[in-house]
Amino acid sequence: MKRIVLLTFLFFSITACFGQYTLKKANRLFDEMAYVDAAKAYKAYIKAGHRPTKQIILNIADTYYYTNKYSSARSWYKRYKVENLDVLHFNRYIQALRITKKYDKANEVMRAHLERKGDDKAIERFEKQKRYLDSINNTELVYTIKNIEANTDKADFGTAFYGSKIVYSSGKDIKALGGKVYQWNEQPFLDLYAAVRDTITGEFVEDDKFMPKVQTRYHNACVAFTSDLQTIYYSTNTVKKRDKLKSTTNGTNNICLIKGTIKEGEITKTKRLPFNSVKYSVSHPAITPDGKWLFFVSDMPGGYGETDIYVVEIKKSGTYGKPKNLGAKINTEGKEMFPFVEGDKLYFSSNGHYGLGGLDVFESDIRNMLEFSEPKNLGFPVNSNRDDFAYIIDSENGYGYFSSNRSRGKGDDDIYYFTKKKTTCSYVLTGVVTDAANGEVINDAVVKVQNNEGKVIYEVNTDEGGMYVIKEKLPCDYYIAITASKIDYSTAKKEITTPGIFSGEIKIDLELSKYKDLVEKEEKSGLEKIKINPIYFDFDKYDITPQGAKELDKVVFVLENFPDVEIKIESHTDSRGSDEYNMKLSQNRATATYNYILSKAINPERIENVKGYGESQLINKCSNGVDCSKEDHLLNRRSEFIIVRK
Repeated sequence: MKRIVLLTFLFFSITACFGQYTLKKANRLFDEMAYVDAAKAYKAYIKAGHRPTKQIILNIADTYYYTNKYSSARSWYKRYKVENLDVLHFNRYIQALRITKKYDKANEVMRAHLERKGDDKAIERFEKQKRYLDSINNTELVYTIKNIEANTDKADFGTAFYGSKIVYSSGKDIKALGGKVYQWNEQPFLDLYAAVRDTITGEFVEDDKFMPKVQTRYHNACVAFTSDLQTIYYSTNTVKKRDKLKSTTNGTNNICLIKGTIKEGEITKTKRLPFNSVKYSVSHPAITPDGKWLFFVSDMPGGYGETDIYVVEIKKSGTYGKPKNLGAKINTEGKEMFPFVEGDKLYFSSNGHYGLGGLDVFESDIRNMLEFSEPKNLGFPVNSNRDDFAYIIDSENGYGYFSSNRSRGKGDDDIYYFTKKKTTCSYVLTGVVTDAANGEVINDAVVKVQNNEGKVIYEVNTDEGGMYVIKEKLPCDYYIAITASKIDYSTAKKEITTPGIFSGEIKIDLELSKYKDLVEKEEKSGLEKIKINPIYFDFDKYDITPQGAKELDKVVFVLENFPDVEIKIESHTDSRGSDEYNMKLSQNRATATYNYILSKAINPERIENVKGYGESQLINKCSNGVDCSKEDHLLNRRSEFIIVRK
């Protein structure tokens, strides 16, 4: 018996030790970004009967995410409570859903996430971008794309115009670096290649390595040239003398940007840009046509997400200004990558803006180097449910290239050639104005259309069926604000940018609220009050709760839509506590509601009086000494908004 017990003990001890060894190995491989091998080690650990911790769950999900096994990644992220996911892993979960075409679920999860954050602007932006992408579902009639013959079963991506040639990155040289592979995805390291572009088919001919003498033994990718083709910027691993990797203290090797001069078919005078760092990556260069500005991508500290797009001035002296982040209109909590500038357009890829899945290509107007229009998704077929990136275009001749790892390709990443039809388009604007309370149509409402300068360019009235039509056609890619109003009703406003392709009809419906539906009159006193649900305060507190903010927004709505309305604010407490204390508490509550309303840009002159009445105006029997429930006391903790002029 003792022998059996001993053998059993030894068996479990060996099993436990093996499990710890396997886990340690898996974690080490994960930290080294050897995700293919890390996934195998974690699988062995789980298969041995070990229960994963929350961190192991995230690591396993990440290994599948990084190696493009998105269905597995999705199921593992789901095992972690979604509300508890940090920003990074939440965004990866959303992408795993989109890439596997679980669009409804992704939208549901994203809306719930934004509502939990209480970020109304983010919700509005999400819905706006979704509506725009939904509206351009016929772009396949504009773009014709094809997978070029030069693609291999390895990574081929990241094209750049170089005169009559195309320079791109590829891992097709499996003999490079003695056959060693990049541990992340077990693919060969990247080299730069140059090919002559067939002007008829877009195919690559006379394909060979691009100026190989200057390339490192590791990754060489993502190039940009000045318009005179005498200066090159390219991305490569950070190396030190003798082409050895230069890594951070934790072993991470980052990417840096190199500038070189092209002379007699060779790259000379190479130098690292001054804002490179061994601590973070700087890559994906793009140069404005005038050569004065350099865009690049970095994960340097202080950004909005995983990687952001930056811009830096190239001075006449050849020095550089201070890099500037493009800001929240372009950059998100996710990844923004692969910028390209054509005229006054910035093209880039993002998995943080609303898209079809993975990286999608977006377009934004450059108004100045730190002001951009709302990014617009280029839609299908340029974008897919996988990564679509490195978009370049010759707008004058209507052709270009982009890269994608979409299904039915030849390998890891493939290069796609596209042609784009030049389209002329215009839109008719129409819609119906209805009553928000009952859905009935509103005739004779005034509908105005304003341009981006706030100038009214069209004005019509709704007909008997509540319909309006702007007969003058609106151009494409055109910002407008549509407002509808009528006496004794609120004003409704919607902003859109007309799609950049096709012609047709844009339907914008608007809802108005009738004044009398927003107020209520007391029978005894005849006082008119703004109709809201009671604003409840926590016991002994005067902070505005989320419930209170939601109700106060109704007050703000009335004040914004009916400019002649003026109010007074009255706040009350329950009877618990001394009379003196309650009077002070109610005044604090009245002041808190007043400050909230002013924070919404309401003119303080429209609020005649702000007064707290303590427990002097109870609405039930719960006075001093009366035994009441918490719910009965709660009814007395209220604020009211009495209309004094209209």
